[in-house]
Amino acid sequence: MAMETEKQTLSVPTGGPLEKAEDNTSSQGPISGDNTDTERGKDAVVTAEPVRTVTGIRWIIIVFAILSSTFLFALDNTVVADVQPQIVLQFDAITDIAWLAVAFIMAATSTGLLFGQLYSHLKPKWLYIGSVFVFEVGSALCGAAPNMDSLIVGRALCGLGGVGMYLGVMTLIAATTTLQERPAYLASIGLTWGLGTVLGPVVGGAFADSSATWRWAFYINLPIGALAAPVYLFLLPSPDPQPGATFVQRLAEIDWIGAPLLLGAIICFTMGISFGGVMYAWNSGSEIALFVVAGVLFVLFGIQQAYCIGTTKARRLFPVELIVSKKYYRTIILMFFVTAAGGCAIFVPVYFIPVFFQFTRGDSPIDAAVRLLPFILLAVFVTLLQGGMLSHPSGKFALYFPWFTGGGAIVVTAAALMYVVETDTSTAWVYGASAMLGAGVGTFTQAGFSIAQASVPEDMAAVASSLMALAQTSGINIALAVSNAVFLNRAERRLTEILPDTVTDEQIQLAIAGVGTDFVKNLPPQVQQEILKAIVEALNLPYVLVIVAGGVVLVSSLLMKRERLFMQVTAGGA
Repeated sequence: MAMETEKQTLSVPTGGPLEKAEDNTSSQGPISGDNTDTERGKDAVVTAEPVRTVTGIRWIIIVFAILSSTFLFALDNTVVADVQPQIVLQFDAITDIAWLAVAFIMAATSTGLLFGQLYSHLKPKWLYIGSVFVFEVGSALCGAAPNMDSLIVGRALCGLGGVGMYLGVMTLIAATTTLQERPAYLASIGLTWGLGTVLGPVVGGAFADSSATWRWAFYINLPIGALAAPVYLFLLPSPDPQPGATFVQRLAEIDWIGAPLLLGAIICFTMGISFGGVMYAWNSGSEIALFVVAGVLFVLFGIQQAYCIGTTKARRLFPVELIVSKKYYRTIILMFFVTAAGGCAIFVPVYFIPVFFQFTRGDSPIDAAVRLLPFILLAVFVTLLQGGMLSHPSGKFALYFPWFTGGGAIVVTAAALMYVVETDTSTAWVYGASAMLGAGVGTFTQAGFSIAQASVPEDMAAVASSLMALAQTSGINIALAVSNAVFLNRAERRLTEILPDTVTDEQIQLAIAGVGTDFVKNLPPQVQQEILKAIVEALNLPYVLVIVAGGVVLVSSLLMKRERLFMQVTAGGA
């Protein structure tokens, strides 16, 4: 029988669970001169939090089970990075290659806010289980896909179910943990997401090089989901955000006009960026139509949200109240930007470092993916370190803005080092730069979730999480769409200039995708070297996005309040 757990409440009369960074041994006040909004460091009266009701081995099993779904969501996001050539060869669909990554993250980005609303009104346990089911159906379809169209549909279903799982884990953790321990658990979500993200190419490459084939890169989700299913059904707590409300009353709280407007806008915008110069010329009617429709839908969505057309202020899809409230707007807006930057900064190296080694060192998919280890290890270590320090019971290490300052500066430096890489750059240089990049990215890919949740009342935690998820998936969406478009456009243009007229556009596209390169081997060595140099130059361009992302984080950190996560020692524990 599923255990019922009551929603925990925190009473902070002076404004919320964030405390100004003060020296507890003196009464000198905040270390910064920021006295905007409310003086939350003064006369704060905090009532004792309820102790977590699920403990012991049952809690440990639950945490591992729900984290497994986060791992699968992240893994699926990048697993196609190293299996694309095999899929292209099997289905002979080079023009659709961009869809493999974009369909997944586009579905996740466009439905994230809707899931946030649903989790605010429906029982999260059952919505989470439904999301897991959709994800598993999508995985099965991807593995069994008879053609590229079926695979793309499966990828979209995985993205749809995946973001539902991801936000479900955030919501369940927020509803069943105390404020003090929450950053540690959210950090574990971040760690799991980061591991899945960076291990995706490794797993995909391993299957691509094995007799199991690329299909098991998707089938692998099925047995893991089956193992966790009994935990979801029989052990997972079932908090109720609206006790006593009927199903119809809960659905009436959803913004059913804003959701499709945002969905259409994001889909058209993503397709426009992804297809430009690849499937359609940038000045073609199709490209212009996609951007025009996206712009119109974004404007209509903004008008509908501003004037509450067909909805109310409390029910509108976009959490406007979070970005206009004097209590939250500064923190929420800045966390949105840094989280989006984190999504962008982590995905460019995950996709393009293996490609660099495949072209310049002749690595197999699995060998190229293993080259991500320096990036992986540093990102994981820093994420763990940050989560542990922010959640330290003493609160001594909970001042969060320095993490973003340091991380942003490191990412700008490391991305600049990756931008100047050439065909003969040493492996040690790439390893060192990627390790630096991992360390920097680890400071801000997930921290925004715990800070955003801690800065708002508990009944808005799910909405805050959905907004951060929108930021993260938007950053990933932009990173994938723009970086792929930039790389493919630049590489195709340069190779067209270098290669003789007898080489077709399709041959060039296949060569850029890492397949169909036999004709290159018959070219003079000097021409082969020019081709390799052109591809590496194209691979460097996406790191401009990472430099910009690091700069956004650095600037944002300078605008952050000098405050720290408010911690209270509790009797709860595993």
